[in-house]
Amino acid sequence: MPSYLFWLFSTVMLIGGVSVIAFRNPVSSALSVVTCFVGLAGLFIGLSAFFVGVIQILVYTGAVMVLFLFIIMLLDLKDEEKAAKPLLPIAAGIALVAAFMVQLIGILSRTPNVIAPTLDKEALSAAASGFPATSKIATTLTQGKLPDVHLIGHTLFTDYNLPLQILGVLLLVATVGVVVLSKRQAD
Repeated sequence: MPSYLFWLFSTVMLIGGVSVIAFRNPVSSALSVVTCFVGLAGLFIGLSAFFVGVIQILVYTGAVMVLFLFIIMLLDLKDEEKAAKPLLPIAAGIALVAAFMVQLIGILSRTPNVIAPTLDKEALSAAASGFPATSKIATTLTQGKLPDVHLIGHTLFTDYNLPLQILGVLLLVATVGVVVLSKRQAD
């Protein structure tokens, strides 16, 4: 990833994160989180993690934030009155930001500029032996390509099937709960 793209997406992400805290309107804060997610997706794509970047846009920016905005607008939150801010929390926040920046600069100054090694065809063919020979994963690996989406799906549905099913049930229960709460408020 060119360094100017890294700094662009990092700046977009940081501006979105600061805006989440700075805005008092919950809808504006939720839209700022969307901006932060878009910057993060740009960083993922710049790191050649295309699947994760696209999922970041589709799932988090598309589905989760639309759900958050729906809940925020359903609750009909009003703007808060501005109260006098004590000095101690502001000073603690500035100290945390300063400590984070010192840590970030220290890590970035010592990190070598190393590019990930390319995958050779022999290593991919050797990895194909762990899958059935007729599977799409094995044929793609023997062709010298990396089937990211198929490998993630295979891992999810074989090694993490139970947590995936539990997560699906929890999301269904949460969706039914939102509908029940919205019906109760409408009466």
